[in-house]
Amino acid sequence: MARLLRSFLFVPGNNKRFIDKAKALDTDIICLDLEDSVPINDKESARQVISEILKSRSAFKGEVYVRTNSFESGLAQADLKAVVQNGINGVVIPKVNDANEVFELSKLVTDLEHKLSIKEGMIEMMPSIESAKGVVNAYKIASASPRVSALVFGVFDFLFDMGLEYVEDGIEYSYARAKVPVDARAAGVYAIDSIWQKIDDTNGLINDAKIGMKLGYKGKSIIHPSQIEPVHKIFVPSKEEVEWARKVVDVLSDAMNKGKGAVKLEGKMIDAVHYKRAKALLDAVKES
Repeated sequence: MARLLRSFLFVPGNNKRFIDKAKALDTDIICLDLEDSVPINDKESARQVISEILKSRSAFKGEVYVRTNSFESGLAQADLKAVVQNGINGVVIPKVNDANEVFELSKLVTDLEHKLSIKEGMIEMMPSIESAKGVVNAYKIASASPRVSALVFGVFDFLFDMGLEYVEDGIEYSYARAKVPVDARAAGVYAIDSIWQKIDDTNGLINDAKIGMKLGYKGKSIIHPSQIEPVHKIFVPSKEEVEWARKVVDVLSDAMNKGKGAVKLEGKMIDAVHYKRAKALLDAVKES
């Protein structure tokens, strides 16, 4: 399925001012963070801030995700109960070590969807691979639930788990970084590359994004609005994605004019969500 995942901007979930500024940004995905950027004492207040912000979902230009805390932390369940609602496209689950973590949290999301009268399966999950176990189990993690739409690679926690130092373009993480998009592709999902920490080093960001693109990543995690435009210039939709997006828009436009909400295209069911993503992709291609 064609969609834009070029830029994945993380915004602290406890900073309403930053979130309000992020609403106007042209990033493909805004990810409101409950994990690393939020101190333990601020977790509950951050949940409340995000829950309230999501009620005005239409204020955001791109898709909206929330990064919960990890399954191992014991906080992910409370995070999901606070943020799962109609205004959210999906959740990022950090530091996933095995498929069972995805399976258990997916069951909880299903229960919450039923409770809140949300169409089952609407809320996606993106597990983040940040440990040796996660790298080894990446394919199983990507295949653990139909909700999984992408794997995210987290280089710094991976290196910490391995007891290694970060070196730009270093061999220390080259195997893990290359394996994640291969496993994602094999499972039929996307892969999103790790962050570039040096906000003022645009050339470094561009070079790092080029490496990620060559490895098979469809986009990059970013931490500052200034990084949006550079990564958008690197992660350009392929001809195949553009052709598919055109088919989706054409078929669904005709179907919606006839009052249909979902149709089958080349053996795959597509609906209004796919139309919106395909239209965004085509619009982005026109602008570039």
